[in-house]
Amino acid sequence: MIHYAAETFTPDERDVLRRYVTNLRQPVFALVNLPEVVKGALFARYSRTHKTLRRLLLDEFVDDLDISGDETIDATVGVERAEQLYQRVFVEYGDDSVAQLGAVHLACEQASNLLTKILERGRLMSYLEQSTRYLAYDERVQGRYRYHRPPSVMSSAVGTRFIGDVDRMFDAYGDMVRRMTAWLTDHHDAAKGGAVSSVTAKGGTVSSVTAKGGTVSSVTAKGGDLARRRAIRAQAFDAARGLLPAASLSNVGIFGSGQAYEALLLRMRAHPLPEARSYAQLMLTELRKVIPSFLRRVDQPDRGIVWSDYLEANRVAMDEFAAELFADETPEPVPEVVLTDWDPAGEEKMLAAMLFPYTDLPESQIAARVREMTEAQRLDLVQRYAGERTNRRHRPSRALERIDYRFDVLGDYGSFRDLQRHRLLTIEWQPLGPRHGYVVPGLVDAAGGGEAYDEVMELSAEMYDALADAVGPLEASYAVAMAYRVRYSMQFNAREAMHMIELRSQPQGHEDYRRIVTEMYRQIAEMAGHRAVAAMLSHVDLSQGVLGRLGAEEATERRRSAEPA
Repeated sequence: MIHYAAETFTPDERDVLRRYVTNLRQPVFALVNLPEVVKGALFARYSRTHKTLRRLLLDEFVDDLDISGDETIDATVGVERAEQLYQRVFVEYGDDSVAQLGAVHLACEQASNLLTKILERGRLMSYLEQSTRYLAYDERVQGRYRYHRPPSVMSSAVGTRFIGDVDRMFDAYGDMVRRMTAWLTDHHDAAKGGAVSSVTAKGGTVSSVTAKGGTVSSVTAKGGDLARRRAIRAQAFDAARGLLPAASLSNVGIFGSGQAYEALLLRMRAHPLPEARSYAQLMLTELRKVIPSFLRRVDQPDRGIVWSDYLEANRVAMDEFAAELFADETPEPVPEVVLTDWDPAGEEKMLAAMLFPYTDLPESQIAARVREMTEAQRLDLVQRYAGERTNRRHRPSRALERIDYRFDVLGDYGSFRDLQRHRLLTIEWQPLGPRHGYVVPGLVDAAGGGEAYDEVMELSAEMYDALADAVGPLEASYAVAMAYRVRYSMQFNAREAMHMIELRSQPQGHEDYRRIVTEMYRQIAEMAGHRAVAAMLSHVDLSQGVLGRLGAEEATERRRSAEPA
């Protein structure tokens, strides 16, 4: 059985919480009987607080709510009316679309960083995950560091070693945060010439990745202002997060329809990771207290169980086939980002799609006319369609969805976590392990922390090998530090490229995923030759600087100071 830390509340607190959460002790619970804006605000705070959602509700929201009318409500008791209301439509008539009409805010706490990627895979759901940028991860709960302890690992011959080694990783993380905070406070403009990240492949070739292009920004203010302190703190957390193991626990807020939850639970029940399967049962129990009819089929032998068995059988068959096919193959050295597939005629197709809604002509006739257009006419068309994009949230319409790009990425697990949450794309990833080497942030080397960083990577790799022998490579991934690289493929259209690349290239972003998305931008323009697409991505930021978060923190302070007291 997986151990989850249970919260304690006073009798008065329990009396309040029973009105709004479906249980008081389990790590999974649903929010009910609250205004939608309150539920959204609670989840918005999730990413920047160590507090659980129940504690957050008590400490920061209850005083602002009128709860006098909720005194007789007890959300910890199952909801029977929903069962009666949808029984005939959903069960008797089998209309799956009805399950899109009921949605739930579900708090998923104490989930490992392997599990969070499984939780966040679905496209038709919204997620908000606890951040590694704004929170120190070396705080203890009930005297223990916050990481998952798999029962199979704990009962194995290396269980005691796992605890000792992962504790050492958290100790090193805390030391690195303090080192980086001190160094950034004294040397925040030291990387004026551009930041460099070393990428070391364990047992293979060594390459370096240097951030390219743009104007370098430096911070020279020496004051103790809040914005600067927050920027330094965020940068220190960013630099140190690669030392955290994938076993590190996180909180995830999920909002989705009954249909989306059903699909998620079917996948989780078929997943080879034991944590995912047991967590699925916790989720199902809580969701049935709110939308029981929508999840009736999940564990029925002739419905949900058959579907999950189908998914599991396919996975096993593919595992066996791939293992046999590539038994003698080893990974070839490749760049960090490779554009593997694109349509050479994509821009012409995009131009035709831009014109399509504005004529009454068939698409073939529009495409023929586009092929006859001069370069000046094409440029004029693109400029008119994109318009004047005064900020990155101004995005043109769906013609950009006519072009697809597919990238093979070999990046650190930390940046993968951030990019994986983009949902309007197709992403697949391979198992996490130490085989592909790891990324050392340039600031860590500059601060003299490279040797300490390497020691943790070696400890992580050795622990992985020991666990792989004891419990298998899947659960051995819990010991892998987030600085280690994982291979994943991303396929998306030009409109999603505009959203993701512009967002993730901003100065306040982590240097590792900034490097990945700006390389995608370069390859779209140069390798695919889609310069019209690249030109529309007018808010890609190629600048480099140490305190990239400072501008955002200063803007936040300006907004706060402008708010009425």
